[in-house]
Amino acid sequence: MPKVDTDGSVVMTTLNTTDPIDLDDSCVAAYQVAVRSGGFVPENVAAELACGEDEALRIRAVLLRMRLLAPGLDDGVYLPADPEIAEGELSAELEAGITARRHRLTQIHERLRPLAPVYAEHRQHAHDAAAVRLIDDPAEVRRELNAAARHCARSVFTIQPGGARSPAALNQAVGRDVAMLERGVTMRILYQHTARANLTTRTYARRVTALGAEVRTTDEIHERLIIFDGSVAFVPQQRVAGRSPGAAVVTDPTVVGFLCHLHDRVWSAAQRYDPEDTEYSTTSVEIRHSILRLMATGLKDDVIARRLGMATRTCRRYMAGIMEELGATSRFQAGVRAAERGLLPREDAPRAPVRQQLGREHAGAARAGAAA
Repeated sequence: MPKVDTDGSVVMTTLNTTDPIDLDDSCVAAYQVAVRSGGFVPENVAAELACGEDEALRIRAVLLRMRLLAPGLDDGVYLPADPEIAEGELSAELEAGITARRHRLTQIHERLRPLAPVYAEHRQHAHDAAAVRLIDDPAEVRRELNAAARHCARSVFTIQPGGARSPAALNQAVGRDVAMLERGVTMRILYQHTARANLTTRTYARRVTALGAEVRTTDEIHERLIIFDGSVAFVPQQRVAGRSPGAAVVTDPTVVGFLCHLHDRVWSAAQRYDPEDTEYSTTSVEIRHSILRLMATGLKDDVIARRLGMATRTCRRYMAGIMEELGATSRFQAGVRAAERGLLPREDAPRAPVRQQLGREHAGAARAGAAA
């Protein structure tokens, strides 16, 4: 806004690049009054517009700032100015500011870019010296991931456990992944089967597969893994209650090579995911087999659900259906009957003596019948 001098006169000010162009209808009407009457007198404008004097003073301040009024010879009277001249003055001021900012931007590039090779060389030496770097801050992990994605030239392999990913995580990843795919980077993404039913994941998969990415799903994944160009891998740090985990950045060729082989092994056994295919029959059977196998090991419901990337309630619904289908009243009995039907590999069958366990169950049933 224009400043008021000690004698009550208004001092012209420049238009800031952040100032609003608040030339509202009242200001336009007041300017028209000033043009017709030959000058802007607050009392006259207030009378013409049927507004208070404070409003007339506000309007005057706006017109002065927009260069549509200029101080006259008489005190308190301001003359209407040519809008084309006002436009030229204001544009010149803003363009001068833009020019100054561009010059400043050029200086920033010229001063900072020569330092990038210095930092990169030091960082390369640090990488060579430390094959594994631990990063505790999740925000710094994201910055490192984005940098690795920008420099990725050949391939990126990822394993994403936990079922469906959050919309925020996918929105953050899609731009980065699309940029790599458009550069011709080979991309392989592994999810758990439970991610197939998530609409956000389906939308993301549709976007990246259209650009050449391959997506597969499997039943059980233990940890997240991202490998760029077969030379740098990101693995999560051990989780600590109350905070998000950081990551370990691995550059040792032997370790990264091992992780690549691990990814290849899981990838070769996984099922192709077509985001246009809404049938889950095959993967649903795999999920049921995985639940049955984990039930036979004696794991708790929440642990099984977490291992398979699904909600505990969903996992329990699967368990109830499995036990009903097998005609079992206990987990152990379900495991025995599944093994008898060849649904479980021998190594996954219940480990307690079957005859002893079934004997206890038959004895319990007999006691219940006698009591009835």
